[in-house]
Amino acid sequence: MIPELGHFALIMALCLAVVQACLPLFGLYRHDRVLMSVARPAALGQCFFVTFAFAALAYCFYVNDFSVVYVADHSNTALPVFYRLAAVWGGHSGSLLLWAFILAVWTAAVSAFSRRLPVEVRSSVLAVMGVISMTFLSFMLFTSDPFMRQFPVPMQGRDLSPILQDPGLASHPPMLYMGYVGFSVAFAFAISALLNGRVDAAWARWARPWTTAAWLFLTIGITLGSWWSYRQLGWGGWWFWDPVENASLMPWLTGTALIHSLAVTEKRGLFKGWTVLLAICAFALTLLGTFLVRSGILTSVHSFAVSPTRGLYILTFFGLLVGGALLLYAIRAPKLAAWGEFRILSREGMLLINNVLLVCATAVVLLGTLYPLILTGLNLEKISVGPPYFNAVFIPLVLALLATMGLAMSVPWKRGRPRRVVGRLWVALIAAVLAGVLVPWLVVGREGVVAVVAGVMGFWAIATALEEPIRRIRAKPGWHGILRRVPRGTWGMTLAHIGLGVTVLGVGLSSAFSVYDAVRMTPGSQHHLGGYTFVFSGAQGIKGPNYTGEQGRIIVERHGRRVTSLHPEKRLYSGGIPQTKAAVDPGLLRDLYATLGQPLGGGAWSVRLYVKPFVRCIWLGGFLMGLGGLLAATDRRYRLAMPERTRIGAIATAAD
Repeated sequence: MIPELGHFALIMALCLAVVQACLPLFGLYRHDRVLMSVARPAALGQCFFVTFAFAALAYCFYVNDFSVVYVADHSNTALPVFYRLAAVWGGHSGSLLLWAFILAVWTAAVSAFSRRLPVEVRSSVLAVMGVISMTFLSFMLFTSDPFMRQFPVPMQGRDLSPILQDPGLASHPPMLYMGYVGFSVAFAFAISALLNGRVDAAWARWARPWTTAAWLFLTIGITLGSWWSYRQLGWGGWWFWDPVENASLMPWLTGTALIHSLAVTEKRGLFKGWTVLLAICAFALTLLGTFLVRSGILTSVHSFAVSPTRGLYILTFFGLLVGGALLLYAIRAPKLAAWGEFRILSREGMLLINNVLLVCATAVVLLGTLYPLILTGLNLEKISVGPPYFNAVFIPLVLALLATMGLAMSVPWKRGRPRRVVGRLWVALIAAVLAGVLVPWLVVGREGVVAVVAGVMGFWAIATALEEPIRRIRAKPGWHGILRRVPRGTWGMTLAHIGLGVTVLGVGLSSAFSVYDAVRMTPGSQHHLGGYTFVFSGAQGIKGPNYTGEQGRIIVERHGRRVTSLHPEKRLYSGGIPQTKAAVDPGLLRDLYATLGQPLGGGAWSVRLYVKPFVRCIWLGGFLMGLGGLLAATDRRYRLAMPERTRIGAIATAAD
């Protein structure tokens, strides 16, 4: 009866989502606080039932209940328990349930931690989230029921896709979905502001920690996805500009712009319309990513092969929800005008330029992702837009973004004086140039235009990020000065910008200095690459819990001394699906990477070898950005009441 109980829990969750969506909005219209207060218990009840349904599906996987179609399609008795539980979100229906579960958790968190908000704001935010929950739950129940039974019951399941049998599966999708769904909170706050006519400093302060939390989860999710692709797919790369990868990058870029725009709205009361529009666009791009993954219009290792009918449902939902939000925005836009003076050479001016660059970068990725699909849909010429396009158009925007980002960290609000700005930045500029030129030469032993540009811009981001905390600490030295003068949010901003600089270093230097070779190797043969000697010792048979295969052994030497031993594998899973398992020797300054190709007879194998300097900096930077987001989202200032003067100004703005 567990599947039936799980299905019933989803029905109950849908009913509560309808209540959560409708009654508070009706109460807002009638100014009835009793109806508005229904939002919180409805949200908590919905969270309980969705959590129960998620646990029920996990139990079905744990006990190998193959009477459930979804379990039989994505598991078997030989699958290790860890992957069996992770397989809950390994397919379309289960990942949709994970989405609904995370949305319910976000909704419950908003209801629990927003008690200080005015009841009109809290109820309308929860009502908008209820609309989103209602749509996803109905989509799941009517088109993608994860608890559907089958008879007769098969004795064995089909197995989980081999590329998903990796620890990255247990962490990457939940983190990515936490980011995707988290932007629904920012969207809900934006719609609430439009409904209540309240887009002011108080609203920006309420929305900032939720937006930052969503951004940090999406950052970690993208980082884990890149790491998983590097380790699991066996091609030695970390980003391929795949449409599904792009679908996660676009809301990240827009969300980054939204975070900075919220800061300006809170601090100066500017960019109100821009901030609300960015919140709508960030959520719209998450829905677009959902459509791309689940519609069946593209082929990707990241996508779910489902029917176009389901994609049509998502597209209809996308049109109604985003179209309605944009219509409401158009109606309210005249009231969002903000009056205030600022100069280009000011923090808000630099942040505006940064946001424009981020939006342009999003548009570049969106065009490269959708253009081939549009041509295919119109039965026109089929083309493929790949790395050459993105590298030629996206990278210059990123370089401009890094340059203005450094300036934004060092100029004051309202108006900056050129001489004072130069006085703050000349040390950072000299340090960035010296480090950008010397570090590649000292570590790798050679230079290049790409390496120098990446090094200078990466160290520029790091050096300028440190300028503000250093200035604050110098104003009041000692540990007391560090704790009192530098708020947690400032440390978070600094760490996030340092992380971006480290990622830029990793991307640029690994792209400039990575070397690769595909060779035929026999037992005892050796190959020289990137200053290392790879000695192939042969391959031997291996047997895992649900696969068999061959494992190679490659000894790596440098200057006659043994460095490490690599053991790449070629596996054949129980479903008859082959899978390459790369061997990686990680290091902060370089990775040694090897994969087995095809056996060539006589003990010989096709082997691919890589030496990838600085590639670890890509993921180190991503985690530093995530840690910075965590510090910023948990800044104590967001838990304090608004200053009296700010609240009075906010009330006056709402009254106008």
